[in-house]
Amino acid sequence: MTDSDLTIMIAYPPLKGDGSPMLTQNRQFQWYNNASFIFPMVTASAATLLQTKGYRVVWNDCITLNKDYEYFLETIRETCPDVIALETKTPVVQQHWEIIRDLNTLFPKIRTILMGDHVTALPLESMEKSPVDYVITGGDYDFLLLSIADVLSGKAGEYEPGIWYREKNHILNSGPFLLDHDLDSLPFIDRNLTMAHLYGEKWKKRTPFFYTMAGRDCPWHHCTFCSWTTLFPKFRSQSVNRLLDEIEFLIEEHGAREIFDDSGTIPGGEWLQEFCQGMIDRGFNKKILFSCNMRFDYLGDIEIPKLMKKAGFRKIKSGLESANQNTLDRIKKGIKVADIVQGCKNASRAGIDVHLTAMVGYPWESREHCTKTLDLSKWLMRKGHAEMLQATVVVPYPGTPLYQYVKDNDLLICQPDDYEKFDMRGSVIKTKDITSDEIVEMCNGIYKSFLSPEFIIRQVIRNIGDVDYLIRGAKSVMGHLKDFDYSVKNQGKK
Repeated sequence: MTDSDLTIMIAYPPLKGDGSPMLTQNRQFQWYNNASFIFPMVTASAATLLQTKGYRVVWNDCITLNKDYEYFLETIRETCPDVIALETKTPVVQQHWEIIRDLNTLFPKIRTILMGDHVTALPLESMEKSPVDYVITGGDYDFLLLSIADVLSGKAGEYEPGIWYREKNHILNSGPFLLDHDLDSLPFIDRNLTMAHLYGEKWKKRTPFFYTMAGRDCPWHHCTFCSWTTLFPKFRSQSVNRLLDEIEFLIEEHGAREIFDDSGTIPGGEWLQEFCQGMIDRGFNKKILFSCNMRFDYLGDIEIPKLMKKAGFRKIKSGLESANQNTLDRIKKGIKVADIVQGCKNASRAGIDVHLTAMVGYPWESREHCTKTLDLSKWLMRKGHAEMLQATVVVPYPGTPLYQYVKDNDLLICQPDDYEKFDMRGSVIKTKDITSDEIVEMCNGIYKSFLSPEFIIRQVIRNIGDVDYLIRGAKSVMGHLKDFDYSVKNQGKK
């Protein structure tokens, strides 16, 4: 088989659940009633890299397209791929095993690949519990998919490290993944091939809207709850100029007006300052709005958010996680509660919106601790130091230190392999004195707080010129209310 003969499909088949699965480029999984589709930067990079190397690539995201399973199968029949690659996560990995069994029966010549944080943590499990041909470990799906394609097409004789595969009825692997690839060597993502126009979050302010990913994944890669630390145990970033060139490409070729960088945390320090100055020098700050994920300790010096605002930054997403210092220390967040408060104040004073994320249901926290976290979150919102607040249930994903802690201390409510229960519809962790129902209701209470007259008035004043943005924000809040309202009503029914 030659490279020109090889067709590779990167697919997100439809999944069974109550809402839309937050799967692509998502560090935590949840079923959403009001769907939001984050652009899967790494798999999109994989599609582009394969295409530039001469392979035929099919992008088949049935979730974003809202297509059914028959459409998924019909696309396979029409395009006749040799390889189908699926990104998976813990709550839906068993569904993906079923899909792979189905594909193995219907299309026995097609080779299948699984990739993601769950199979990185437990690669042998998927090889044994499904007929999948390959498991990619680590987060560099693009480089390792290319390695598989090169072996299949005869361009290479062996796989790069990080790949599990079958050979003569034996399960083998090419060794631990390395994450030593040069991110600057990657081509700019083909946004037409990967249908980038279909993706975006509910809060986006301008269109056309696009994603970038400066680094993989977070310079602070110690947080014990984060599933993506499994994929990227060490951090790498693009050069500043490479990202600026990509932004220029998105502006000139696609008319970009807003960009969100979906690195777990955008690089800080000199990198961030050089990037901001580059945005100013190239005039991009006058052409686009820019947002990103960011740590609070980046914002301790007021001059940093001031520079960011000048560079065109509109919004940052930051993980508050807990208002209890003991918890921040135990999850190795690397910040103080005071950093959270000061970071929010500095960002808001500089004119940058702050999107907070808080987590409820750590095994060592009591009801009082949870309430303290929610009270701080609401206070920051009430004082205007944060624009949006997202609440999530703590989920211990396999591969994370939190999962190992919970498992070692017999703190799981369910069996360790009851993966479908890790979907944030309820807690799977035993806690001190708070029930799963109460944890979910606390998250629901966060979104109910958005319905207060004080919050609504401030949002209307803040965004008086953008009625569409206000309407999308209201729909988002109502969608989250349904997400957690379902959880409360259906506790114990799984």
